[in-house]
Amino acid sequence: MAKKERPRPQKLSVYLYIPNIVGYMRVLLNCVAFAVCFSNKTLFSVLYFFSFCCDAVDGWVARRFNQVSTFGAVLDMVTDRVSTACLLVILSQIYRPSLVFLSLLALDIASHWLQMYSTFLAGKSSHKDVKDSTSWLFRLYYGNRIFMCYCCVSCEVLYIILLLIAKNQSENLLNVVVSTFTQISPLSFLLALTLFGWSMKQTVNVIQMKTAADVCVLYDIEKQQKP
Repeated sequence: MAKKERPRPQKLSVYLYIPNIVGYMRVLLNCVAFAVCFSNKTLFSVLYFFSFCCDAVDGWVARRFNQVSTFGAVLDMVTDRVSTACLLVILSQIYRPSLVFLSLLALDIASHWLQMYSTFLAGKSSHKDVKDSTSWLFRLYYGNRIFMCYCCVSCEVLYIILLLIAKNQSENLLNVVVSTFTQISPLSFLLALTLFGWSMKQTVNVIQMKTAADVCVLYDIEKQQKP
């Protein structure tokens, strides 16, 4: 007797996966957060960070209920990149030189886009599959959840701190950071802790962009060598 085929999930059911619903909630939280980012920085920080924390929740829910989906993974990454990009744009309007934050935005988008595209070219199922990388830091970042979490949380917390401590919309970034460090307070300790994690994340972004670009170039070379 022929085996009965497992019923395929309908398109609507994938959209309604529990982790994807969490993803929609994250988008909504970010929309509300950015709507009040200048009028109520505290509320913005709470909503933004809660949305960021939900990033870990939807991944756990997806595995717990066997509802892992490509759409969910893409929604997750797009939400992360867009929310961080929006926060960096806001910081670029508050601090000088604004090019610092715009450069960070460009690096974040470019490195992740290249990584996703190179993953497709290499035929890998996940952009986190970097076991063949020659960079120990790159492998550590995607291979150790605790280190990855520390770097990602550090970035977001650092940006939130910079938003909260800004007193006006024409701050000098270096002066504000130095002034916070010289106060020797819990805030200065938190700033130092997040600054280190942030630096690790930016280093990984640079390595990621270069590694992904190499994959694209090698793909072109192999394509040209084929008869």
